[in-house]
Amino acid sequence: MNRTVIVFLMLALTYACSNNTGSEERVEVVIESGDLSAMQRKRAEVLASSDSISKILAQLELAIAEKDSTLKYPLVTVYQVKDTTFNNFVSIQGNVETSENILVYPEYQGILSGVYVKQGQQVSKGQLLARIDDGGLSSQLAQLETQYNLAKTTFERQDRLWTQKIGSEIQFLQAKANMEAAESAVLQMRSQLDKTSIRAPFSGVIDDIITEQGQVVSPGGQALMRLVNLNKMRVKASVPETYLQSVTTGTTTKVTFPAIQTTVDGKISSVGSYINPTNRTFQIEVAIPNTEAKIKPNLIANLQINNYSNQEAFTIPSNCIQENAAGEKYVYVLTDMNNDKAKVVRTQIQTGNKNEGYVEVLDGLSSGDVIVKDGALTLKDGSRISIQNENQS
Repeated sequence: MNRTVIVFLMLALTYACSNNTGSEERVEVVIESGDLSAMQRKRAEVLASSDSISKILAQLELAIAEKDSTLKYPLVTVYQVKDTTFNNFVSIQGNVETSENILVYPEYQGILSGVYVKQGQQVSKGQLLARIDDGGLSSQLAQLETQYNLAKTTFERQDRLWTQKIGSEIQFLQAKANMEAAESAVLQMRSQLDKTSIRAPFSGVIDDIITEQGQVVSPGGQALMRLVNLNKMRVKASVPETYLQSVTTGTTTKVTFPAIQTTVDGKISSVGSYINPTNRTFQIEVAIPNTEAKIKPNLIANLQINNYSNQEAFTIPSNCIQENAAGEKYVYVLTDMNNDKAKVVRTQIQTGNKNEGYVEVLDGLSSGDVIVKDGALTLKDGSRISIQNENQS
């Protein structure tokens, strides 16, 4: 140890011992005197003496630390605080749905005389998918159309005569009624006949052919096929009511589909107005682009909903933060940095949201501050430390 340091230490201890011995005698005399003012003055002197000794010891410890090559400081890693953007996310699991996913049922009873599409085929809205044998409806329609044409011709002639004041009003009205009745019968028969032709209600893909050609079908019976539109997909999910204020229409969302290892960006397109009393959640929907038709109905989706953003935030790793018995959070900020040596100051902080191992700091730190990351558990306010290079093995 350096000779100067030893001499300094001996002087300090000699001063402390001699001062304490004299103080003990003087303290007894002052106490026996019963003089309150004297006792208060003596107390101040003792405290001042203690402060002096503490300062001397602190100076000695610093001097020893600089000269003693065998002294080892706690080894820590550090993190520098920087301005950044902090985003908080809510993780929710959802399910893929589509509003255009239907089973096509027959509306007329008869034999399925023709199926004109195949499974997996892309079809357009209004395209003929299948046909049911009409059981003579075409012939009946032809007869009704003939009757209607005759009734129409009769009415037109009667109308011309009535315009010329020829004939009776009863004849005119009778001809008109006959024509309208015939027209109604034709329209009704056409409506029935239209039910024998199965057409696509929207554009999509034939997902499955359920009923084969030649089978007897009837309304309310077995479905003919399933039609799905994969262009209008959405993810539906239930969100806890605690996020009602932060999860709104237009909120950006990252949607991941683990089964197909695909992630897409979307926005919440609708938010439910009803809180489910059973699980205290509300429904949201996220519109999903599906240009490659990889996403299928009922696929599981994981949603990362960006419910909070701070463009000018300080964030630090969560393992930097310590907490005392009172619940106060603090970190150790480095000062007096000299190469790989420094002193730490215990600094109380106020935290906000946390995400993926990082915590938002609302108060207590400034940009550029260097704090202890790993190794803070054994430290105390004023401790001296050695900084470890994280690249070292």
